[in-house]
Amino acid sequence: MAARCWESADEAYNSYHDEEWGRPVVDERGLYERFCLEGFQSGLSWLTILRKRENFRAAFAGFDPERVAEFGEADVARLLADAGIVRHRGKIEAAIANAQAVLALRATGRPLPELVWSYRVDGPAPKSNRDWRSTTPESEALSKELRRAGFRFVGPTTVYAAMQACGVVNDHLATCPARAATERARAAALLPV
Repeated sequence: MAARCWESADEAYNSYHDEEWGRPVVDERGLYERFCLEGFQSGLSWLTILRKRENFRAAFAGFDPERVAEFGEADVARLLADAGIVRHRGKIEAAIANAQAVLALRATGRPLPELVWSYRVDGPAPKSNRDWRSTTPESEALSKELRRAGFRFVGPTTVYAAMQACGVVNDHLATCPARAATERARAAALLPV
């Protein structure tokens, strides 16, 4: 059997790779969640975030942008005291600002899913993890658009990680058993653009 893109002793991480990473996320809430979690991951291991994901969902109202956009200073204090998440004021405030930016994008008539998926990348499968890049021209352009819209913690590297996670690009290795299923899911997805 071919090897995964990465192996872990943690079954949750392997399941994430096999069943979630690279599968298309086309809804506003799902994309908002992934961008927030990738922002929280900055400087940390993804496994740390994965293990805390349910805590993040509870702390951030299921990543409902309308609810999170209303969070105030009392919510920031509550979140800074929550040991179940990453307690970083800048990242917490960014998640709130990002919720507000999601709503602002929606009001412009170009909602987050439409914006993100306009940067879809189709191309050859990477042959090894040496072919993976930390940024691409598409992630740099999307990062600029997101920042213009009011998003925070969305540098090109964070944006590219979100693009990979959400299936905007399929970076499963050519030999990875999950690549074909991910391609089928991308082909079948009702994309917003």
